Amino acid sequence: MQPASANLPQHVAIIMDGNGRWAKQRGLPRIEGHRRGVETVRAIIDATRALGIRYLTLYAFSAENWQRPADEVSALMGLLEYFLRRETKVLIKNHVRLHTIGRIDELPAGPRKELQHAVAATRHFTDWNLVLALNYGSRTELADAACAYAAAVVAGREKPGESSWTTFSRYLYTAGLPDPDLLIRTSGETRLSNFLLMQCAYAEMVFSPVLWPDFTKAELAAAVEEYQRRERRYGLTAEQIKAGTAPTAAAINR
Repeated sequence: MQPASANLPQHVAIIMDGNGRWAKQRGLPRIEGHRRGVETVRAIIDATRALGIRYLTLYAFSAENWQRPADEVSALMGLLEYFLRRETKVLIKNHVRLHTIGRIDELPAGPRKELQHAVAATRHFTDWNLVLALNYGSRTELADAACAYAAAVVAGREKPGESSWTTFSRYLYTAGLPDPDLLIRTSGETRLSNFLLMQCAYAEMVFSPVLWPDFTKAELAAAVEEYQRRERRYGLTAEQIKAGTAPTAAAINR
């Protein structure tokens, strides 16, 4: 079923969870689950465009994932490099701009080079946007933003007495991107795992029991339909919403 075109989320963020369990259920190595998960990534990128969703953020590799077994981390970096090498032409063909958030400079040279190429090759597109969270952690992001903001204060570019969320958010990795409207986590887990904690302050959340390799366009459409059934109030009452009273950007971002 296709969700109604009205009230579509502009930005969907997904915590892609369950690759390892998918493989274990089938008696396969964990890396096979990750390989299948890469195929799902491609399908969901296409699905978001088909639904008319302009921004898609995928939690691809967390800052904590370095603690996994070395052979799994190496395989994940290889899959990232393979994905970027294969998909950059597809992104260009479909006018999808690639963004990255996280400490990208700490990635291995191979995937980092492919990432930089893909970002540069798609930077002039505006219709569709894919954001890969790589070596990302929300607490790390806040620490980095605080350091950058403090440096701006010392340099005289910012006045701490006039600080606001709008001002501070310019120092986050996500500066220039809209906040997610809908956050989806697959595999039945119901936690945020240090992902976009500030940006998802007002996001609607859907927790799907489906493991990521089995997540389809139909599952995405169902999550969007659930989003469309909800009432986003931003601190207002239901009566104010029904009366057509919308919160101002200043009120949301202060």
